[in-house]
Amino acid sequence: MPTTLSTRSTNSHPPSTYSQSRSLFPQAPSFTLETFSDRDFIVKDFVEALSDSTIPPNRRSGPSQSNAFDPKPLIRSFEHAVNRMSDLSGDLEIRENELSGAVRRAEAQHTANVQNLERRLEQTVDSFNRLDSSLNGNSYENGGQDVVKIGERLEELERQRQRALDAKFLIQCWMEVSERGELFLLEDIRRQGGGDGKVRCAQIARQLSKISQRLDTESWAQTNGNGKLVNGVNGESDHKRRHHNTRELIEKFSETLEKDLLKSFDDFYRRQNFDGMRDCANVLYDFNSGASVIAAFVNQHDFFIQRSQLITAEVAGDAETWERLADPDAEPPGVEPTLQSLVDEVEIVMQEESLIIKRAFPYADQVLGKFLQRVFQQSIQQRLEMVLEKANTVSSLAFLRSLQAARSCLSTLIDNLKAHGLTEHPEPVSPQIAMILDQQFDDLFVPYFVGSSYIEREKRSLEELYSSLLFKFTIFHSRRRKIPTTFMKSLAKSGSEMLASARDAYVERLDSSDLAPAQKARLLRVAGLKDSENAKTQTEIEVTEQDGVLSVDNAKRMLKWLAEAVGRGLELSGGNETAKDVYAMLNLLLSNLGELYVETALDSANDIATSQETTKNEPDLSYLIGLRSAIGILHLMNTCIRTVLIPLASANVTIRRDMEKTANLAMDQMEEKINAIMQKSIDVVISWVSKLLARQLKTDFRPRDDALGEGEWLEQLQTPTCSSISTFLTRFHTLTLTALSPTSPNLTSLLTELALQFRSLLFEHFKKFSVNATGGIMVTKDISKYNELLRSWNLPEETFASTFEVLTEIGNLFVIGPDALKERLRGRGGGGAWERSDMRPYVLRREDAGSVGVQSVLSAL
Repeated sequence: MPTTLSTRSTNSHPPSTYSQSRSLFPQAPSFTLETFSDRDFIVKDFVEALSDSTIPPNRRSGPSQSNAFDPKPLIRSFEHAVNRMSDLSGDLEIRENELSGAVRRAEAQHTANVQNLERRLEQTVDSFNRLDSSLNGNSYENGGQDVVKIGERLEELERQRQRALDAKFLIQCWMEVSERGELFLLEDIRRQGGGDGKVRCAQIARQLSKISQRLDTESWAQTNGNGKLVNGVNGESDHKRRHHNTRELIEKFSETLEKDLLKSFDDFYRRQNFDGMRDCANVLYDFNSGASVIAAFVNQHDFFIQRSQLITAEVAGDAETWERLADPDAEPPGVEPTLQSLVDEVEIVMQEESLIIKRAFPYADQVLGKFLQRVFQQSIQQRLEMVLEKANTVSSLAFLRSLQAARSCLSTLIDNLKAHGLTEHPEPVSPQIAMILDQQFDDLFVPYFVGSSYIEREKRSLEELYSSLLFKFTIFHSRRRKIPTTFMKSLAKSGSEMLASARDAYVERLDSSDLAPAQKARLLRVAGLKDSENAKTQTEIEVTEQDGVLSVDNAKRMLKWLAEAVGRGLELSGGNETAKDVYAMLNLLLSNLGELYVETALDSANDIATSQETTKNEPDLSYLIGLRSAIGILHLMNTCIRTVLIPLASANVTIRRDMEKTANLAMDQMEEKINAIMQKSIDVVISWVSKLLARQLKTDFRPRDDALGEGEWLEQLQTPTCSSISTFLTRFHTLTLTALSPTSPNLTSLLTELALQFRSLLFEHFKKFSVNATGGIMVTKDISKYNELLRSWNLPEETFASTFEVLTEIGNLFVIGPDALKERLRGRGGGGAWERSDMRPYVLRREDAGSVGVQSVLSAL
C-alpha cells in the first residue's frame, strides 16, 4: 500500500482507539463498542486502518518488484476483525436484552402505581360525597341541616356579642363625654389610624350625636352657648354637678376627624396612594354622604385652578378668521381655537381622572357626576359664552356659525366620553353618567333655543344679507317708479310700497345703535357700498342700469345662504319644530327672492313693454334679456322648494299642504307675469310691424312707366317696407335667442304666436293694394322674403307648412295670366290649401280684374 494512504489513515484514527502501538511484527487490530459509538467514526478510514495494520514496516516504503503481493495477512486481519465484531455483537445483544427486561419491569410497576392511585381517588370521591350528603341532608340523614343550623346560631351569637361590645363601648364613650367632657376613647382609636378605626370613629360619633339629642336636650336647646333656653326662660344652673355641652364636644370631635380625613385624603392624592384615598373617602361618606371629600377633590383639582386663571383670557382668532366667519360666501373656519383647546383638554383630563376616581372612591359615579357638572357649568359654559359674545359683535351670521361649530364640537366630546367609558373603561359609560352628560350638554344650549329665539335669529340674519344684496336693486327700481297716473299703474303701487318698505327697513337697520361696527361694515360690503357711502342719503347713492338687472349669480348666493341656514337649523334644533321653521324659511325666500327680486324685475319689464306700445320710433325690446335670468331663477327657486324645503315638512301634513299651496301660488303668479311680458312683447312687435306695413306705397306694387324705364325698380330685391320689416323681425329673433334658451318651449311659443299674427297681417295687407303685372313680381319678391324669414325661425312644420304655401300662392295670383289662373284653379280643385273663395279678394286687386278673362275666373270663384 502507498505511504500516503497509510499516513492519512493513521492521522484519521489514532491508534489508541482501535489498534495497539506499532511493533516489528503486525498484530491483530483491537477495538471496542466505543470505537463505533464515536461521532467521528468513518467506515472507509476504519477499513484502511485494518489494512494498514497488516503490512510490515519494512514494506511500507513502496512497491518492489522482488516482493509480490501477499493477501494472507489481510485475510487473517479481516477474519480477526470479523470475529471481534461477532463478539461485540453478542455483547450488545446481551445488554439490549437486559435493558428490555428493565423496561418491562418499569412498565409493570407504573401500571400498578396507576391502579393504586385510581383506587385511592375513588375512595376520596366517595368520602367527599358522603360528607356532602351529611352536610346538605337527605331523606335518611339530617346531619347537614343540623350543621347549618349550628352555623347560623353561632353567627347570630357572634353578632349579638359584637353588638353588646359596641353598646358597651358606646355607653363608655357617652359616660366619658357627658360626665368628664372628654372623648379619650375615640381619640385613641382615631390616633391608631387605619381605615377601619376611622370608620368606627365616624359611626360612633354619629350615634353619640343621636344620644345627645335625646338625653342632653339642654345642649341642643342652647343658642350660641349662652346658657339660655330658646323660649327665653333662664335655666337655673345645677351647682351640685357640672354639666358639659355634649353637642359641642361631639361636633368638635367630628369636625376634627373630618379635617384629619380630608388632609389624609389630600396627602394620599399627592402621593397617588389610591388605597388610602379609598379608605378616607369611605369614612367621610358616613359624615355627609361624601359631600366634603367630593368638594375637596373637585375644588383643589389642578384643572380648575389653572383654568380659573385663564378664564379672563381674550377669545383667540385673528381678524381674517373672524372675517371669514362673517362672510356668507366663505366656508366657516371651524371652532374658535381657545374653545377647541379647552374641549381637547377636557377630554384628556376626564379620561385620566376617571381612572383615579374609580380607584379612589367607592362611590365613583357620584364623584364623576359632580366633576362633570363642574367642568361643563364652569369651564366650558364660561368659555362658550365668551366665544358667542365675541361672534355676536362681528355679525349675526358669525354668531350662528360659531354656535353650530361649538355644538358640533361639544357633541363630539360627549360621544367620545361615552365611547371611552370613563370609570367603566373599556366598556361604555353607565346609564347614570350618560344621562348626566346629555343633561349638561342640553343645559349649555338651552338659552339659545328657548321658544322661537333661534329661528328668529336665523331669519334676521338672512333678512340682513338679502336686504344688503338687493339694496342697490331696490334703490334703482324705486327711482324708476313714478307716481301712478292711470288705473293700471295704480295697481303696481303696492310693489312700489314694498320696495320702499324694504329699503327703509335696511337703512334703519344700518343706522341702528345695536348693530356692531364689524357687522355694519360686512352688510355694506355685501350691498356693494363703501363705508364712506353710508353717510349719504338714498338719493345720493349712485346706481347703474346693471344694478337693476336680474342676476342668476345673486340668486344662487341667496339660495346657498338659505340652504346653509336650513342645514344649520336641522342640526341645531333637533327636529322638534322643523316643519314650522322650514315654512318660515319658505315665506322668507318667496318674499325676498320671489316678490322683492324677481317680480320687481318682471314688473319693470312689463312697464317698459307697455310704454313701447305707443312709441313713435322703433321699440326698444332689450328688456326681454332679463327674461332668461328670471326663468332661470324661477327654475332654481322651484327646484330648491320642491327638493329641499317641502320634503323636510313631511312629518306635518297640514304645514306641508300649506307650503305647497303657497309655493304654487307664488310660482303661478311669476309665470303669469312672464307670460304677460311675452304677450306684451308680441303686441309691441305686431304694432310696429303694422306701422311699417302702413308705410307701404301704392306705387310699390303698381309702378309708373317712367320708373320702369329707368330699370332701377326692377333691380330691387324687395320693397323698402319689406326690408324694414325683415330687418326688425330678424333683430327681434336674435334678441329672443339671447333672452330665451334656444331649446326652451317659451321661445317656440313666443315665435309661433308672433308668426301667426304676422301671417294674418300679411293676408290683410295684400288685399289693400292694386297690383299690375310688373308689381306682381315685386309682390312675389316680398312674399319670398317673408317666407325666408319665417323659415329661419324653425317653426313647427305641421303648423306653418300650409302658411308658406298660401303666401306663395298669393304671390302667384298677381303674376300669372287669366288662362293660367283658370288652369291653376281647375288643377287644384278648389284652391289647394285654402278655399277658392279666399282667393277672390286678391284676384280683385289685379289691375286687369275688369278684363273678360279675369272676370270669368271671378265668376267661377
